[in-house]
Amino acid sequence: MSGHSKWHNIQGRKNAQDAKRGKIFQKISRDLYQAAKAGGADPDGNAQLRLVMDKAKAANMPKDVVKRALDKATGAGGQKFEEITYEGYGPGGTAIMVSALTDNKNRTASAIRSAFTHHGGALGASGSVAYMFNRRGYIVILRDELDIDEDTMLMSVLDAGADDMTTTDEAFEIYTDPSQLAAVRDALQEQNFDLDTAEITMIPENVTTVPADKAKQYENLIDELSDNDDVADVYEAAEVAEPAE
Repeated sequence: MSGHSKWHNIQGRKNAQDAKRGKIFQKISRDLYQAAKAGGADPDGNAQLRLVMDKAKAANMPKDVVKRALDKATGAGGQKFEEITYEGYGPGGTAIMVSALTDNKNRTASAIRSAFTHHGGALGASGSVAYMFNRRGYIVILRDELDIDEDTMLMSVLDAGADDMTTTDEAFEIYTDPSQLAAVRDALQEQNFDLDTAEITMIPENVTTVPADKAKQYENLIDELSDNDDVADVYEAAEVAEPAE
């Protein structure tokens, strides 16, 4: 792998976002909808839905909220939602993909375009940045209190069926074929590893460094996109430059 750390890149924002309990449930609801829409509402036959339901359980998401999300996917909820991906460039030419789930395309498109424009970016055409990302299964195991060295961990990961792993001081980041994510997850859990993250995501092939003088502008753009109620995920091909000492 290129050494890009998705986990490290999102931690600063994740801590603040995780404090918003309603926002967490909202995001998981969208994930439930997407998974059930794509593969059916029976978790026994839908590996991706099982992954999201595990996430809902870990977040102590009420069962009635989970049911509402599944009802929407099967048409029982009445509302019709569409999945839309927006592509654009942030400050410094950084590639950004925004995955949205909406019942009003005009509202969502307007809000996404406004966020890019207000923070020094520009919304692009379909396909303008998608080629810079790969769809991958992604698992994170935190290293805190985990007594295992990198070489041993790599052997465990490869034996579980994963494709690759990168290591930071804080975490092991594991990459799989999307179709193998559930199998790799289960194999690692059988080895008694606690997983911080297990999801299908978009991983950039390369990253652009956001100049220090545009870092705040860039962070504000990502925050506004992430806080939008219609946005399910924001994928970044960027790293923010460390401020000069």
